[in-house]
Amino acid sequence: MSALRAAPAAASPADLAALEAALGHRFADRTLLERALTHPSRAQEQGAGSDNQRLEFLGDAVLELVVGESLYAAHPDWREGDLTQARAALVNGRTLAQRAKRLGLGGWVRLGRSGEAFDVQPKILTDVFEAVVGALYLDGGIEAARALIRRVLPECSDAAFAPPPRDPKSRLNEWAHAQRLDPPRYCTIADSGAEGGDGRFAVMVLLEGRAVGEGNGRTKRAAENAAAGSALAQLDPAAAGEAAL
Repeated sequence: MSALRAAPAAASPADLAALEAALGHRFADRTLLERALTHPSRAQEQGAGSDNQRLEFLGDAVLELVVGESLYAAHPDWREGDLTQARAALVNGRTLAQRAKRLGLGGWVRLGRSGEAFDVQPKILTDVFEAVVGALYLDGGIEAARALIRRVLPECSDAAFAPPPRDPKSRLNEWAHAQRLDPPRYCTIADSGAEGGDGRFAVMVLLEGRAVGEGNGRTKRAAENAAAGSALAQLDPAAAGEAAL
């Protein structure tokens, strides 16, 4: 994997023009783009509150909206849980960092002097991508932001895109919500202490204070999923079948 280095100094107008070409938008207010690229470490050295954190906040909300509306339109037969799962799979740090890298944003990130010698980390790439989306929204409106998001995350409007399978815990949470029950609670009832043991942990799941399933697993998470699967098999066999896919 090639290293991504931060821009050592403020980008020139020509540099910004190249970035604008990559983004597919020419900024009327280039200070928005400059701010989107500015990591807090650079802003602190300059003594001005001009980092990208506020734009990151805004861009995150715009991403959620655009990806959500795109999935809604592309999958009229999906339930809320399917849409939520698919959106979470697309709008997460790992995915956004990968797409920001493909877009080449790492070469324009402005870090402080202490960070210039280091590779741009995935978290920084994610933050900068969200900030750029926020800058696009402010400069060009929702259509400018939507165009970039759908180009960088084409899956969100692809009718063939399927969300990753949901685990039994997610299915049980949805079932409980649909029944207007409190969220399930998981209690560890045994721990053999055997490192790597397949059945080290035993977990009980409760709904409204009533035990509805038990499960074992190598980790607590695995045991919780097993307990949720056991509960679903009794409470909603159809949901249990979907969770097992």
